[in-house]
Amino acid sequence: MSNYGRFLSVEGGEGVGKSTQIVALADAIRKAGFDVVITREPGGTPGAEAIRQLLLGGSAERWLPRAEALLFAAARSDHVERLIKPALESGKWVISDRFLDSSRAYQGGGSGISDTDILALHKIGSMGLLPDRTLVLRLDTHEAIERAAVRDAGQADRIQGRSTGFHSDVDSAFVSFAEVEARVRLVDASGTLQAVTSRLLSEIADLLVAS
Repeated sequence: MSNYGRFLSVEGGEGVGKSTQIVALADAIRKAGFDVVITREPGGTPGAEAIRQLLLGGSAERWLPRAEALLFAAARSDHVERLIKPALESGKWVISDRFLDSSRAYQGGGSGISDTDILALHKIGSMGLLPDRTLVLRLDTHEAIERAAVRDAGQADRIQGRSTGFHSDVDSAFVSFAEVEARVRLVDASGTLQAVTSRLLSEIADLLVAS
């Protein structure tokens, strides 16, 4: 197992700066001497990217919650089998922009599907794979939504465009995961890019030393 890679997921609501921080985090891990693969959910493989287009396009009512949860689980299954597990088995670090906990927060905390059902789908589709560390970037919900609006220039996808209340419920769900699961760490996303990256690195310092 010594040559097995590490798996990180970076989570959070809309507008918290995940994409920017993932690039900075990957650069820092590479400087520490590791190969890093950056990927995203839904997506990461041709099949999962096709499902991404189905999930994020169209109106907010295009998919009911159960169908949406099944589609996310299907995309994740292909992503895990074709990209994530092979990369880890070859000794690479994998950083995914969202993973299981987004389904738990968005389809669970935000849309009302039970956590038990989401985890059951994950066990079937992705063999229950969990990240070594899940880093949840957090900002005040209103500030995050304002950032996302600037980023999207009025072109938010069907999930980004949901109500402030929905996004507040998503944030609360992420917090609840961190309260009971040691792998989930809440990270303040305010301040400079460098300050946030430093906070992220402090949360994976033990993994870097142990690898």
